[in-house]
Amino acid sequence: MPINCAVLLSGSGTTLENLMGCIARGELDVTIQCAVSSRRDAYGLERARNNGIPAEAVHKGDYARWEDFDAALWDRVGAYSVDLIVLAGFMSLLSVPERFVNRIMNVHPGLIPAFSGKGMYGRRVHEAVLAYGAKVTGATVHFVDEEYDHGPIILQECVPVLDDDTAETLEARVQAKERELYPRAIQLFAEGRLRVEGRRVHAL
Repeated sequence: MPINCAVLLSGSGTTLENLMGCIARGELDVTIQCAVSSRRDAYGLERARNNGIPAEAVHKGDYARWEDFDAALWDRVGAYSVDLIVLAGFMSLLSVPERFVNRIMNVHPGLIPAFSGKGMYGRRVHEAVLAYGAKVTGATVHFVDEEYDHGPIILQECVPVLDDDTAETLEARVQAKERELYPRAIQLFAEGRLRVEGRRVHAL
């Protein structure tokens, strides 16, 4: 029996596209109930609609206070029956209602806790990795709490940093790892195989 997910996004929706592909191939026991964006012009909303998924925006710029935006977002998500919230390039901090503790996932393009936290997203992470001279980077799937890139880690794998890497080439390799790890973590959740003990997540 598939679990129900809501996907929150802010941009082009490539992560959403990857998840929809996994579902179509029978690799992911998930039904995407809705896609909600923090921007009206996010192309991810169009991707969702093209696949018959209800899609709507809660535009962050319409709210003077973060608390009001956050409340409106949860009000919109609350209109759907969902078991898991999947962040797919969602560019805002979230509150975590009690019913969604350890039921919100995110993927980060680095090895948390390195190169993570507020302002560290997308290509900025890869630029920082290269500037530091790190030899490895990677991708991390984690549960979301009320701090940036801070919740318990579900899956994490390394990607080598090559001598001739640019931010663009490194980003492409890390994104390939994200496309592999994120569906795997979601499927573990769907199968009821994740157990959280403090900051440690065990896959049964």
